[in-house]
Amino acid sequence: MRIGVDSGGTFTDFVVAYDDGRLESFKLRSNPADPAGVILDGIARIAAKSAEVVHGSTVATNALLERKGARTAFVATAGFEDLLAIGRQNRPELYNLTPPRPRPLVPAELCFGVNERMLFDGTAHRGVDPASLLELRKSIERAGVDAIAICLLHSYRNATHERAVLEALNGLGYVCASCDISPEFREYERAGTTAINAYVGPLMDRYLGALEHGSPHPVAIMQSNGGLLTAAEARRQPVRTILSGPAGGIVGAVEMARLAGFAQALTFDMGGTSTDVALASTEQRLTTEARIDGMPVRVPMLDIHTVGAGGGSIARVDAGASLIVGPESAGASPGPACYGTGMEATVTDAHVVLGRIAPDQLAGGQLRIDPGRAQDAVARIARQLGLDVTAAAAAVIRIANSNMERAIRVVSVERGEDPREFPLVAFGGCGGLHACEIAAELGIRTVIVPRMAGALSALGMLLADRAREYSLGALGVADLEPLFAELGRKASRDLPEGRQARFADLRYAGQSYELTVPWNGHRTASGFHHLHRKVYGFCDESRATETVAIRVRAAAPARRLDLRYRRHRGDVSAAERKIWIEGRPRRAFTGPREAVSSRMKGPALIADYGSTTLVPPDWTAEIDSFGNLLIGQT
Repeated sequence: MRIGVDSGGTFTDFVVAYDDGRLESFKLRSNPADPAGVILDGIARIAAKSAEVVHGSTVATNALLERKGARTAFVATAGFEDLLAIGRQNRPELYNLTPPRPRPLVPAELCFGVNERMLFDGTAHRGVDPASLLELRKSIERAGVDAIAICLLHSYRNATHERAVLEALNGLGYVCASCDISPEFREYERAGTTAINAYVGPLMDRYLGALEHGSPHPVAIMQSNGGLLTAAEARRQPVRTILSGPAGGIVGAVEMARLAGFAQALTFDMGGTSTDVALASTEQRLTTEARIDGMPVRVPMLDIHTVGAGGGSIARVDAGASLIVGPESAGASPGPACYGTGMEATVTDAHVVLGRIAPDQLAGGQLRIDPGRAQDAVARIARQLGLDVTAAAAAVIRIANSNMERAIRVVSVERGEDPREFPLVAFGGCGGLHACEIAAELGIRTVIVPRMAGALSALGMLLADRAREYSLGALGVADLEPLFAELGRKASRDLPEGRQARFADLRYAGQSYELTVPWNGHRTASGFHHLHRKVYGFCDESRATETVAIRVRAAAPARRLDLRYRRHRGDVSAAERKIWIEGRPRRAFTGPREAVSSRMKGPALIADYGSTTLVPPDWTAEIDSFGNLLIGQT
């Protein structure tokens, strides 16, 4: 038996894959105060004698976003203590002369310098002063920190100085060095990534330790790159799990799209707190230029764009009498007003008012909702806008859709791709309710809502390969083969059965940023030119290129799951009910996925255990042999 677990902001999803091919799923309410306890409760409920648990978590992400990580010290080369504070000159608001200063991850008083200097070519210009190390250790002990991040100049070329500092500070808490976390050039990005790793390290170490100790089964952790780590590895490098939950969803979405006959797809994961979108394919697109809350995360990650738009996104009217939806969320506690504890109107409450979510519809009826509370919450918004309650609810949905449409354009149009050329794979608890309306605005003609759409991230974790990523800075290195061989040996040691692939970060000489392309010797440059034209609209094949970093990825395929659809053979009830759509009430077919026996026309509501799908008028829906709900415009 294999158990996939996706710990989200509102619900924790479980998918159980039995040896006989059966798949089952269920949900538990998340508990931000004790996320490991919810997972252990779910594992106990399954009561498996022998199993493998694969887990994706938002613990590190939430700790970073909410600034609830460890008290962290930062150690740099003397004179570069302010590296994290200075950052880059890029400004997110170009014309704002007084931009707000970002919240510091490490305060100035906890930034320390070491007397040493490594040159760009790996030559030690000035060795580490032992007396300086002794004084540094005393200073950090007096500061009373829980974690330490070390990032010295040019350690990606020669890590001996960082290793000396690491050894001198061992025992003072959770200590990590950039030569282990992100051994690549660009001091700020390397420092930021290492600081994040240290900042969330103690929390993740305790959390995963409690999970390992309490679980009767071995636990693997989803990485942000779509592969799996052991829990022990994730405890050492938690920065690699920052987007582990969304990564599981992309793996699952790509597989379900492939089974439906599509090699590439736009993925649309709308949960309770946020929405994650990506342009994904069987050859996953990775990036090392991700930013989380303004901080660089320079480890390979799936190219995911996240916006604060989910079922729990709060609707409010601002001082200018404009309706705003998100990014604030009601979360798991108190939750939307219709859950019975919250007071604020949310996107979920708007759907309840429009008749798209029935009182017994969520989580198979386990989570009862209160339509009256939803009506009252949306009515307060309606009075401020001078609208009736259904018009206000429809306005909330339109604004949420607009926010998510912009996110999809970021990962398609802004990457040089036409969204009309891809299907939209919608999942998460709320994805199916918005997918067709968003697709219509973008000109997308095919929407795929997979089976178990409400728990697809957990299912994707059971489909993910075991994977490891290794990198080294290579700027100015003429012979790359020894560096590739060094990374290959590390990969063979950590994942002996893994298949290795080589990549390189290339740029035109003089450029500031680079593109990652497969490494195939002298033919690598032609692949770079082609990708440069695709991304930026031009290339110059006569211009010299240079290699900034090299990468090796090792992957061992996961055991395949039997995803064929086994239709329920008993009586399946279906009915009609009134819903508001396109500004007026309509009678719509309402029933579970099993009730869709042939191609049907909208309007319809397909209510599964963990998700609901809205099929608008002028759209048709059918079920394929893998349980995908295929929806197309007529």
